[in-house]
Parts: sequence; structure tokens; C-alpha cells
Amino acid sequence: MSGHSKWATIKRAKGANDAKRGQLFTKLAREITVAARSGLPDPDANVRLRLAIQKARAENMPKDNIDRAVERAVGSAAADNYDEIYYEGYGPAGVALIVFAMTDNRNRTASDVRAAFTRGGGNLGETGSVGWMFDNVGQIVIPVGSNDPDEVSLIAIDAGAIDVQPDEEVVEVFTEVQDLHKVQEALTSAGLTVESAQLMMKPKDLLNVSTDDALKAIRLIERLDDLDDVQTVYTNLNVTDDVMAQVQG
Repeated sequence: MSGHSKWATIKRAKGANDAKRGQLFTKLAREITVAARSGLPDPDANVRLRLAIQKARAENMPKDNIDRAVERAVGSAAADNYDEIYYEGYGPAGVALIVFAMTDNRNRTASDVRAAFTRGGGNLGETGSVGWMFDNVGQIVIPVGSNDPDEVSLIAIDAGAIDVQPDEEVVEVFTEVQDLHKVQEALTSAGLTVESAQLMMKPKDLLNVSTDDALKAIRLIERLDDLDDVQTVYTNLNVTDDVMAQVQG
């Protein structure tokens, strides 16, 4: 099972209840609003907005919620203004973490993130302390279904993908940031279904730790992800099948 499949499984289990679903929709709406405000409120002319809306649709966010989030960006000047900030740090056993947040109160968010790291057995680091371990790339996820993973991989590579990681459930396609839309269009034109397309921080190497430390790191990631201001958490933790079995159990 690929990294995407494992983290997606963990997030699905975590987001099964209505409260978590509501929090997810709030975060997705915030990203849509910020993306629309950063450029034109038209997804055809605003790549970031297009990706944010695609992600919201993939999570079955209602269309009315998406439309309201865009409208907030072009509405009154009294609409919330969010700063985009990120934090870097280490979890148990040296697991690297990058935390992206959107906040209207930097001091509150910094305090909450620092407390989550401390309680989770980690340490908040300086800017650049772990960022060098990741690459900023585009990620496209294609469900395998009845497709031949090798054929999907060839189509992706021909379209300009820089890396392809197939498994029995999905094919993960990685691109240069500027090529994400081009490769996605090529895959769609080839008749393939795109489950998700986004920009992400991809670890250059995955870190193997003991099962106990991996579970501690996952609990820290969940603690961070539960913060209202935190949008995304990236890690270089290698989630093994043994760890997945315990998480699901």
C-alpha cells in the first residue's frame, strides 16, 4: 500500500464522525477563500483556486459550501483575513514534520502548535530545520480500478511526470509544480479518473522507526491536525503494514 493509501485510510477513519467532517469542511472552505482572494475568483484562471475546489469536491463538500467560500473572498472587506504560515519540527524518534496553517491570530496558532509538539513528545524547530528533507511537488492520485498500473505510469511519464509510484489500489503521480495541471489534463484526456490533484511537500526519503515510535508520531500528527488553524501536516514517517494494522485496530 502506497504512502497516499495509508495516510488516506488513517484520515478516513479519523474523519468518520460528523464533528471531524465539519472541521474538514471549515478548513477546505478557508483554503478556497484564501485561494480566491490571492487571484481571480475564477478557477479557470486561478490554478490554486482550481486545486482547492477539486480537493473540496473529492471530499464531497456540498456545492453551496464551495460557492459561499468563493463569495466570501469577493464580498465585504470585513471578511476574515488569514495569514499563511508554516512550522517545522521533529516528532518522536526524529520524525520530521512540516505544518501548514492559516490563521487570523499568529500568536494563538504558534502557541497551540508549540503545545501540540511538546505534548506529543516532539520539538518545534527553526525555519529550515526539516524543510530540506522535502521537495515541493505536484501530486496526482489515480485509482487503479480496471486500469493497468504500468500503462498509467507510462502515460504519466510521457506527459512529463517526474516520478510514479503504483500499487494495488492507486497510482501516485508526482510532477514539477508548474507541470501539475498539464500532466493532470493529459491523464484525464487519456480517459483516466483523477482522485485528487494537489501541491504537496514530498519527503526525499522515508524514515523507518519502531512501531511504538511510529504510533507516537501518528498521535502527534493527529494532535496537530485537530487544531482549527492547521490545514495540512507533512511527514517523512514510513507507515509500515504493522503500524497500519495497529492504527486500524
